[in-house]
Amino acid sequence: MFIFGMGYTASRIASVLSARGWTVNGTGRHGDTAFDDTAAVRSALSRADHVLSSVPPDRASGEDPVLARYGGLIDHAGRWVGYLSSTGVYGDTGGAWADESAPIGTGRRANRAAADAVWLERGARVFRLPGIYGPGRSALDRVREGKAHRIDLGPGAQGQVFSRVHVDDIVTGVLAALEAPAGAYNLADDLPTSQNTVVEEACRLLGRAPPPLMSPDEAGLSAMARGFYAENRRIANGKARRVLGWRPSYPTFREGLAALL
Repeated sequence: MFIFGMGYTASRIASVLSARGWTVNGTGRHGDTAFDDTAAVRSALSRADHVLSSVPPDRASGEDPVLARYGGLIDHAGRWVGYLSSTGVYGDTGGAWADESAPIGTGRRANRAAADAVWLERGARVFRLPGIYGPGRSALDRVREGKAHRIDLGPGAQGQVFSRVHVDDIVTGVLAALEAPAGAYNLADDLPTSQNTVVEEACRLLGRAPPPLMSPDEAGLSAMARGFYAENRRIANGKARRVLGWRPSYPTFREGLAALL
């Protein structure tokens, strides 16, 4: 396996594969190959039966840096190709459920949706991921650090929810897809809910009082964070269950946070 972008999620995939006897190389924070070292990447790709990218589109240009630089080297008959995408490609559904047949490219993640579509055209397994949490990156950590917020969106935005997924459930989903057909797969938990509810559960587990409700201005939310709260959707995981035989070990945020604690 060669992995472009061995960060938080992809490095955990690499660790499990390595433990199972795979040879894993890749770029990124936990990788062993520099992305800009074309010769080294070319050599590694020539030995790889499987290629996975977790690199998002470049914010400035909007292009996918992996496809732009190495797209021609990735295409290879019979090679398994995977891409870690985002459920942000579905945009705002008004709280409705979105499965893999839902249209993409209508929301704020236009560049991600464009990359998602190109990877699909190239025969990849595209994993659409919601909010990722896990060890060192959860509401528990934000509460402990005093960085957790409960946001009052006002009466016009009641009912805003989103889906999430434990990082270890992404790992099992990707591994389950090693023998699966190409296509898009939503890897999400079973209980979309509000960010406030997750923060309140983290506080309960830690025995702390929930932070006060604040407006977006009072909380100093960035433009990116405000964009997150502007969208409202529920992600359906039925295809991953049917086709991959995947079952999340942490079907809701409650089991996930309790395990992290």
